[in-house]
Amino acid sequence: MMDDGKVWSGEKRFWLEGSEAFDALMDDECLMVFPGMGVMPAMETRDALRHAPRWSSVDFADCKIARPDADTLVLAYKAEGHRDGDTPYRAYCSSTYRCHDHRWKLVQHQQTPLR
Repeated sequence: MMDDGKVWSGEKRFWLEGSEAFDALMDDECLMVFPGMGVMPAMETRDALRHAPRWSSVDFADCKIARPDADTLVLAYKAEGHRDGDTPYRAYCSSTYRCHDHRWKLVQHQQTPLR
């Protein structure tokens, strides 16, 4: 079972590192839901985000973890992402990971912007 610190540091990698994190941590069957972009499968997500600007920092709050079984974990949190010169982006987020062959991979991520 993955410890909480590794779970959250892995989640932050998606926000801050870009394509390297997606290639390392995202399952090939992952589905992502982004505001303004809709539902995106893993390959489409990788292509869309490969050249997208990354966040310079991100803060998580109201962090929750559910572990429905030994090979699944679900994160829910409020994120605030910062890019230089831009208004902070705030959203409620959820991510689901599964363990397969002793490797944890993201299989679902969703963002709901805060108004």
